[in-house]
Amino acid sequence: MALLHMYIKKGIAVSAAHVNYHHRDEADEEEAYVRSFCEKYHIVLHVLNEPFTWSGNFEAAARKWRYDFFEKLVKEYGYRGVLVAHHEDDLLETYFMQENKNLVPAYYGLKEEMLYHGILVKRPLLQYTKKDLIAYCEANHIRYYIDCTNMSDIYERNRIRHEIVEKMNRFERDMVLKEIRQKNAVMQERSCRVSTMKKEDKVNLSSYRSLSEEDRLALLRMITDVKKNHSLSFIRECDHILMQKNDFMIPCGDMFLVQDQGEFFLHSGYEPFEDVYQSVADLMHIRKSTYHVEEGKQGVYAVTVKEDDFPLTIRSFREGDAISMRYGKKKISRFFIDKHIPLYKRKTWPIVENCRKEIILVPGIGCNQWHFSINPDFNVVQYNTIEG
Repeated sequence: MALLHMYIKKGIAVSAAHVNYHHRDEADEEEAYVRSFCEKYHIVLHVLNEPFTWSGNFEAAARKWRYDFFEKLVKEYGYRGVLVAHHEDDLLETYFMQENKNLVPAYYGLKEEMLYHGILVKRPLLQYTKKDLIAYCEANHIRYYIDCTNMSDIYERNRIRHEIVEKMNRFERDMVLKEIRQKNAVMQERSCRVSTMKKEDKVNLSSYRSLSEEDRLALLRMITDVKKNHSLSFIRECDHILMQKNDFMIPCGDMFLVQDQGEFFLHSGYEPFEDVYQSVADLMHIRKSTYHVEEGKQGVYAVTVKEDDFPLTIRSFREGDAISMRYGKKKISRFFIDKHIPLYKRKTWPIVENCRKEIILVPGIGCNQWHFSINPDFNVVQYNTIEG
């Protein structure tokens, strides 16, 4: 309410956006007051009051819901961005939460400006305390509401607010704000320096290992924190793996940190697959995300098939797979090791199997002893090998 009134007084054209979660008894009363206030000052008001459902963390889900709403309004009506009323107390609370969770954040505290899906979000009230804004509302006879859930200590932020931030004097606040500025300055300098090592979102593993631990952790956070902050312990665990192993596939949220040809990067991973084909004609010129089928040419990608082999299955590798060659059985996992196939590519290496569940072709090894000829029917090529 203070933020909206300030911009009205400045004569700056704004619209208002109100989100009603129907989460508290007072929610409808608050919406009605916001509507009357905006009507009084001729402010265009956008209200989201559809039923809100969520799973997991309410605060995180509610934040996404309202920011998605803001994004939609900005794009639909051509607004320049979004103004939000975070203040100094919010900044301090966020910083203490980051410290308590031992996070390595992209930024300590709250930034004055940020982008949400390409939409500019500004926080013009970070220089004001919560008390300052309450005093402003009272001096200007502006009604405001206190969210009753802010009184409950079941939320970590509320506990930090009541036990730490609200008890701090001006000197203590200034000292913490100075500490935040210094940490962000150091982080900015380090980020600028190590970001030069990132080429197309890939980092050379040998160059990474030559860095100091602090620089490695900063670079690793830049690579892994595409969607969310990770804890310092997680970043250090990743660093330990990168320093010790030359091949890895580390889960990072819904992606994986992987290596290929001496470089590491984030990869979305692949889902296991199992495709069934009834004839050679069905197979020809198939283009999948993980394999291609091409005209038959002699080599370790070629196979000759018979009618009684159908239906054929092309599926992803499974632990224990082996193929019968002229010189005996060959474990496919051994082939991966011998050829230095990265872990993330092994998961979806195509295996060709006939109707009797016999593995008749493994691209890169070749066909089994009963499916070889000088005029093969088709080749199956592992797609990532082609890309490489």
